[in-house]
Amino acid sequence: MHPDRREFIERMAAGAAVVSGASFLSPSPTSAQGQPAWDLSWVDRIKGSHRAVFDSTEIEDGAGLLRSMIWKMQYAEVLHASADDMTAVVVIRHSAIPLAMTQEFWDKYDIAKEKKVKNPMTEQPTKTNPVLLSADRGELPAPMASLNLAGFLKGGGIALACNLAFGDCVRTIAKHDKVDDAEARKRGLAMLLPGIVLQPSGVFATIRAQEAGCHYLKAS
Repeated sequence: MHPDRREFIERMAAGAAVVSGASFLSPSPTSAQGQPAWDLSWVDRIKGSHRAVFDSTEIEDGAGLLRSMIWKMQYAEVLHASADDMTAVVVIRHSAIPLAMTQEFWDKYDIAKEKKVKNPMTEQPTKTNPVLLSADRGELPAPMASLNLAGFLKGGGIALACNLAFGDCVRTIAKHDKVDDAEARKRGLAMLLPGIVLQPSGVFATIRAQEAGCHYLKAS
């Protein structure tokens, strides 16, 4: 069986366990019925006549997030669209899931080296999660200081992450730290970037965004 196919099946199996409430992938807290309680309030923040969801499946040096911000900049420039009339949703899923994690996670588990990540501006290797690049540290040119996760969220962007793919981060923690799945998930949730909302899956999040009027783009 092809490794990608095997990985997909394993994730789907883990997802089935989530539904039954029997998996370390289940988020906390749970609903009164004992099922995972997911935050779907982000749907109500999708506003304006210009709505897009950017499906980010690969790290690709943070290109998925950058493309969402370029879209808003160009719509403002060419169509004179106001910030309030545009909403960008970025779904971080599949192999892109490390983008949803803090720099602590990247440093501790040597993610940048393993994934051969580069600074998208300089195309030079970087140890920094590319969505966390900073102009203050000289990682971004001053005119592009807002082209990071903080700038995206400040501009009204919505960032979602796939719970099934998050399981890969949990397994990395469990293996490296030699802890059980429950403890690994606890540590992983503590290293999920503030402002990123975990969803049942990236597929769920992407389709839900489309149902809320977002046009779809495969962003990475």
